[in-house]
Amino acid sequence: MFTVSTHRNFLRSMSLTATASVTVLLAACGGGTGNASYSIDSAGNLTSASATTKLANGSTQTTTVSSTPSTTGTTTTTGTTTTTPAPTTTTPAPTPTAPAPTTTTPPPTTTTPAPAPTTSTAPKPFGQAGTFTLTFQDEFDSWNTAKWNDTIWYEASNPTKNYTVSNGALKIWPQRDATGKFFNRTIDTDGKYYQTYGYYEIEAKLPIGKGTWPAFWLFNHIGTRRPEIDVMEAYAGGGPASGWSDANLHPTAYAPTVWIDAGRLAGTKTILTSDLSAAFHKYAVKWEANKQTFYFDGREVYTLTVAMPDPMYIMLDLWYGSASGQPDNTTPTGIGNSYEVNYVRAWKLG
Repeated sequence: MFTVSTHRNFLRSMSLTATASVTVLLAACGGGTGNASYSIDSAGNLTSASATTKLANGSTQTTTVSSTPSTTGTTTTTGTTTTTPAPTTTTPAPTPTAPAPTTTTPPPTTTTPAPAPTTSTAPKPFGQAGTFTLTFQDEFDSWNTAKWNDTIWYEASNPTKNYTVSNGALKIWPQRDATGKFFNRTIDTDGKYYQTYGYYEIEAKLPIGKGTWPAFWLFNHIGTRRPEIDVMEAYAGGGPASGWSDANLHPTAYAPTVWIDAGRLAGTKTILTSDLSAAFHKYAVKWEANKQTFYFDGREVYTLTVAMPDPMYIMLDLWYGSASGQPDNTTPTGIGNSYEVNYVRAWKLG
């Protein structure tokens, strides 16, 4: 509340006094921006005034003034100032936003399935029915010294190389050694694999040339005894008249032969064939307690009743002589004229 006194005479005599009073009113309101209005009576007296001001601090202030003339010539003016505080705008603190759940997608798990167990079916004798258990096998993927020797027991190994394992086959070829002579090569399992009875099979292609004498046999040297089963032995000498080869000395026959002991022949038979150097053929024997049956490409070609109870080992060889005669300068040498064996397999019966 405040009181402003003015002289009526002054207000009456000069109308600008009203404006001045309003200015005083605005000043009383504390300054700022706003508007004012006032009334003056017919005598020139200020009867009322009001002002609304927006102060610098943002508050709104309203002041009203009224004037009552007195008999003494003095006008008393009363006024009221009301201050409305500036609206407080409270910006609420941002509501904490819960972080979006972090979804971690684990990298896809790649499970490599364990390889399925390899089911290996043991080979069966070619063309045979019945039960057989594989006991020896060499497919000649490499040369295996755990299975094979490269010489017969009574000779030293000739250092001249005339055998190898190549392209899945054992190859033995005619060759002269350092002395200029053709020499025998024997590959056998002596001391490494023996068996009594069973089924024995090879797949082979034979060399050509005078003197060549390839063979596949079962053998043992037991003291002075020499039991022997020749599953295949072929000759390439003697010309067509011999029945063993053609004019170009390609083998066209072979003979299964059984020896109970050295010098005791149990039986033999000549099997006439096509050229055995032109393609691979299967040679086999089924050795039982009292019988031996020989097969050529799965076909039975010879049966012999004989008891051979001694264990024997496997032999593959390329020798010279016998019905083939002796090799000479016409005999092809080198790996291109090999006794080639694709595999050797043996089974127990039943």
